[in-house]
Amino acid sequence: MKRLAVYCGSATPHDPRFIDVARTVGRALASRGIGVVYGGGKLGLMGALAGAALEAGGEVIGVIPDQLVSDEVANENCTRLHIVRSMHERKAMFTQLSCGFLTLPGGVGTMDELWEAVSWAQLGYHEKPVGLLNALGYFDHLLAFNKAMADAGFVRPAHQNLIIAEAQLDPLLERLAAHQPATPIFQMKAGDL
Repeated sequence: MKRLAVYCGSATPHDPRFIDVARTVGRALASRGIGVVYGGGKLGLMGALAGAALEAGGEVIGVIPDQLVSDEVANENCTRLHIVRSMHERKAMFTQLSCGFLTLPGGVGTMDELWEAVSWAQLGYHEKPVGLLNALGYFDHLLAFNKAMADAGFVRPAHQNLIIAEAQLDPLLERLAAHQPATPIFQMKAGDL
């Protein structure tokens, strides 16, 4: 994998271990030669991730909507900083520039990005792996909810493993690299839907 789109919070959480996770991921990706494509911010987990990756000599590509640039949250230290007009353009560029997705702890925006990446994989808009680093058990409830959706029949069997989740980064990166795309809805017959 040449680059991963990394989704994570722009807030600084109460528990400093989440910032440590973001820094560890930034350094680890840089040491493996995997570039980071992220939201372009300098605050919270975003800033910690980007700063650590840059300090370790990694490539960091920020993609930020112009309204956030004017609020002085843009990270001008990125290898490249793309300024776009909307969140829709931002997410499309994440997909275009990356070989896969890696979600770290975050809030509503992070969840929006994760679910869109999963939805697009399910439909067939991309065939890239969607990873979830379940650091400190942060995503336990989300993974249980995803299973509940599948158990209720709202997630087709072919798509029940689109989210590749691990508690540790190394096994997660191995699984992302070994990813085999699922059959997308666009290629399924009516009887499979």
